[in-house]
Amino acid sequence: MVGGGLLITGLLLHILDICPIVKRIWTPAWTLFSGGTCFLLLAGFYAIADVKQIQKPFFWLKVIGMNSIAAYVLAHTVTAFIHQSMQIHFGASYELMLGQAYAPLIRGGAMLLVQWLVLWWMWKKKIFVRV
Repeated sequence: MVGGGLLITGLLLHILDICPIVKRIWTPAWTLFSGGTCFLLLAGFYAIADVKQIQKPFFWLKVIGMNSIAAYVLAHTVTAFIHQSMQIHFGASYELMLGQAYAPLIRGGAMLLVQWLVLWWMWKKKIFVRV
C-alpha cells in the first residue's frame, strides 16, 4: 500500500510537470518513485520467501545477505584485482567477447560472479562478518 502510494505520487509529480524524475540529482519525484519501487520489491520478496516459504530460488541472495558487510567491502576494494586477474587468465580483452556495447555487462558480471563465489565460500565455512 505504501509502496504503491509512493510510486504513484512520484509518477504524478513527473507527469504533471511539477518535478521531473531525475536519478542523477535525486529529485523528490525520483526519491518517491524509487522508494515506492523498493517497498513493492520488498513486499513481493517477503510474500514469496517468508509467507509462501519458497526459498530455494533466492539462495544466491541469501549468500550475499548473510555477509552483506563483506560484500560491500569486496565491491569497493578488489574489483581492479579481479579485472586484472581476468585479463591474465582470459585475455586482455575478455570483456569484448560480445562486442563493445556489452563490455560493461561482461566485466560487471565477472566481478559479481567472483565476489559471489568468495561470499559462498565464506558461507560454507560459516565465516560471517558482523558489527
